Amino acid sequence: MDEPDFLATRFETQRDRLRAVAYRMLGSLAEAEDAVQEAWLRLARSDTDAVANLDGWLTTVVSRICLDMLRSRKSRREESLDTHVPDPIVASPDVDPAQQAVLADSVGLALLVVLETLNPAERLAFVLHDMFGVPFDEIAPIVGRTPATATQLASRARRRVRGAALPDVDVPAQREVIEAFTAAARDGDFEALLAVLDPDVVLRVDAGAAGPSRLVRGAATVARNALLFQQEGPGRQWVLINGAPGVVSILDGRPFAVFSPTVRGGRIVEINILADPERLAQLDLPEPTDV
Repeated sequence: MDEPDFLATRFETQRDRLRAVAYRMLGSLAEAEDAVQEAWLRLARSDTDAVANLDGWLTTVVSRICLDMLRSRKSRREESLDTHVPDPIVASPDVDPAQQAVLADSVGLALLVVLETLNPAERLAFVLHDMFGVPFDEIAPIVGRTPATATQLASRARRRVRGAALPDVDVPAQREVIEAFTAAARDGDFEALLAVLDPDVVLRVDAGAAGPSRLVRGAATVARNALLFQQEGPGRQWVLINGAPGVVSILDGRPFAVFSPTVRGGRIVEINILADPERLAQLDLPEPTDV
């Protein structure tokens, strides 16, 4: 096997891991793919004979690319940070058990929302260390800090992330709660909606340029929004969203929104809805079925 083929083979063995790093760093599937592809181009142009640890080198390169991308998008995201919903990973609920295990291990959408609030250096330090076990002495040169400062960055991020809405581990039980919510919304049953909503539930709707995007808090307000949404009459297709039960809303045979609730303690504590037509068109969504 010649050198280019050898590098391509080694890179392909790392592609999924590098994409996972980039996705957690960026919260965008398209940008994550771009970052991984750029890493491949840099590898192809590099003198790999001087690289002692190719896997570590690739992680560093992808991380630097993601850091630059985060810094360049900062001003754009400040305008819509409260209502921005990261790209969801959507799969059919009848995927094979092996794929379900991978999805269940993926980072939840609610956690990605919290990661969006971190500054780029904090996000990188947390993702690399806490999610992928990269030592701080390797993280430090990427962010241009000392290992001690990199440790502090991750610690600050960890305190923010600790408040993220993490779902219950029982997937069937999650779906039962979400089914109760959708049934109550369909029937216009305000009290039944309140029964499945946490008192401090957060609803985030990202409609992009199509608007309006909104962020609302509290069970009563979220319940009223659910009743209004249901009046639009979309169909529903059950899916897995980042490994947890969710719904793709179908209107006139086309995806209208991705509905991702987080169930904890038997109640919905957070709902993230992506309703941006441009971004929905870029997602790899299951084919609509009769619902």
